[in-house]
Amino acid sequence: MLNNFKKFLHWEGVQKPDIDLSGALYEQLKPFRIPFILLFLGLLLSTLGYVVITDYTLIEAFFQASYTFTTTGFGALKENEFDALDIIYTAIVMLAGSAVLSFFVISIIDVLNRGKLISIIKERNMIYKIARLKNHFIICYHNEYTIQLSQQFREAHIPFVVVDNNNALEDIAAKYHYPFYVNENPHTEIAMLKSHLSSARGVITLSNNIADNIAQIASVRLYERELGRKPYFIIGNANTNEDEEKLKKLGADYVVSPSRLFAQRVNAMATRPDMENLLERFAYQKNTPLDLEEIVVPRYSWLILKKLKETHLQEITQTFIVGITQKEGKFISMPDGDTLITNECKLLVIGTSNGVRLTKQLIAKKDKPEELKYV
Repeated sequence: MLNNFKKFLHWEGVQKPDIDLSGALYEQLKPFRIPFILLFLGLLLSTLGYVVITDYTLIEAFFQASYTFTTTGFGALKENEFDALDIIYTAIVMLAGSAVLSFFVISIIDVLNRGKLISIIKERNMIYKIARLKNHFIICYHNEYTIQLSQQFREAHIPFVVVDNNNALEDIAAKYHYPFYVNENPHTEIAMLKSHLSSARGVITLSNNIADNIAQIASVRLYERELGRKPYFIIGNANTNEDEEKLKKLGADYVVSPSRLFAQRVNAMATRPDMENLLERFAYQKNTPLDLEEIVVPRYSWLILKKLKETHLQEITQTFIVGITQKEGKFISMPDGDTLITNECKLLVIGTSNGVRLTKQLIAKKDKPEELKYV
């Protein structure tokens, strides 16, 4: 109950990524250990030295040692009363401080010149951002298809991560507005960990090389078995019928052939232009008065084993169910009122955006909604 209360108040805490880059970050910061040790050791010894050879209090000695060792100033305390020993000791402290600070600066410049520290910090921040995602898609390989798909996903507010081993991926992400990206070979385990595949909804592999897509699908299915989770939704890209069959046998849910899609769209435009215009309005344009969506009926829904006319969805939501895809894949077009709604079937609903949204909410309820009990 406490966990539910925290979830309600958004007190769940920061989601941790599947991989930790603290080790790599520590390796870059390791050269700073010696300069820091020398700096603090120099301050400590300088402070103790001033306590011994002068009449300073401990705090005055620390202040004198601080601005003398770091060579930031001189003359704030009683330096005009220094004897020869005090002056010699102060000179030694200033020289030692200059040497330590120079070593410190050289170490910083050396680490920055390697160029890895900043990139690791950026990558670590990106991985923590990706770790907050849930039910996102992982788009593998950057190309023209990825650019177009990412634009559609952004407009539909679908979270996604682009994974590619291109060294210029950071600049590419900035140019094409990829909100999340991982610079790794997509089919490797480290890429799956960095892209938070464990919480993803599915994977879309869009390489022009069929071998890359084969490796990606096989790796994702193996990772899925290791996690023991429900299957990922995988979409692949293929240029030939033979490649399409290979990807399906490996476990791709859908395989897209750009050449076939192009031929189908051109054929539709040439033979049935009015139908193509209608599809354009429903599927590709935003802010249209009508909406078309396929809604899955969950196992617990109150609609299960009820006839379509008994649900009265049309009267309440002003939408129309123009098709039903049963769990085994059979499609029923223009179902009549006596059509039975079965477990996990998909209802193809057409209506206004608000009507379709209301239909989805009613279907998701376990018990028959109040607004339908008296219809």
